[in-house]
Amino acid sequence: MSLVPPIRPWNPAPLQDRVVLVTGGAQGIGCGIAQAVIGAGGSVVIGDLDADAGRACIREWGTPARALFRRLDVASERSTAAFAAAALERFGRIDGLVNNAGLPDPHVPSLDALDLGEWNRRLSSLHGAFLCSRHALPALRQADGGGAIVNIASTRAHQSEPHSEGYAAAKGGLLAFTHALAVSEGPRVRVNCISPGWIATEAWRGPARRRRPKLSRRDHGQHPAGRVGTPEDIATLAVWLLAPALSGFVTGQEFIADGGMGRKMQYA
Repeated sequence: MSLVPPIRPWNPAPLQDRVVLVTGGAQGIGCGIAQAVIGAGGSVVIGDLDADAGRACIREWGTPARALFRRLDVASERSTAAFAAAALERFGRIDGLVNNAGLPDPHVPSLDALDLGEWNRRLSSLHGAFLCSRHALPALRQADGGGAIVNIASTRAHQSEPHSEGYAAAKGGLLAFTHALAVSEGPRVRVNCISPGWIATEAWRGPARRRRPKLSRRDHGQHPAGRVGTPEDIATLAVWLLAPALSGFVTGQEFIADGGMGRKMQYA
């Protein structure tokens, strides 16, 4: 008698009946993740500062029973608490959290010209991950199969352009926050991190600002994968990390999705 389990078919809906919160979920990578959650059988609560973009998502997806938008400021204790409460009121549970919100522009003035207020603003993605995780954790600990948190960092946690100290510090902090929280909350909640490289998000903005990305052959060709990334590339990985049946033995890890650029030696 074989001790090896029999062949099992892959679940086409790995997030069936699970509820996932996505911050910064009305545009860009967050929007891609939110759509993928619905496509994987789950329900999603998106939070974003841009209310017009959030309402547009709910309208365009056409799945009102499985999607909810709430305006969210991840730098606000009151706003993050209300976001988690809205999810529980609507769906009665929280199975996953994607901490994606933060300032997208990495560039700041030189450090000696940067004041403390702007520095703290640049750390909003780290502060937001703390606040949203804090308010979601009680429900995540009760999730069937265990809860899951996915933090969206950046390859800029490992490499930099000039005058991007605040962004790099925030994303580097998310990496450390990820493994620390994974150890603290395991095994009830798994915590992992995705660090995207160049992701073209222009087509995934709010309706008034959408446009086709203007990418050259060189832009694509410099990547070992042969192209610039899309929000869907990150979303597929996020769904895997959110699904306990697929990634239940994975926690405290960083996953770099940069088309191979971080492994490419360059001197010019």
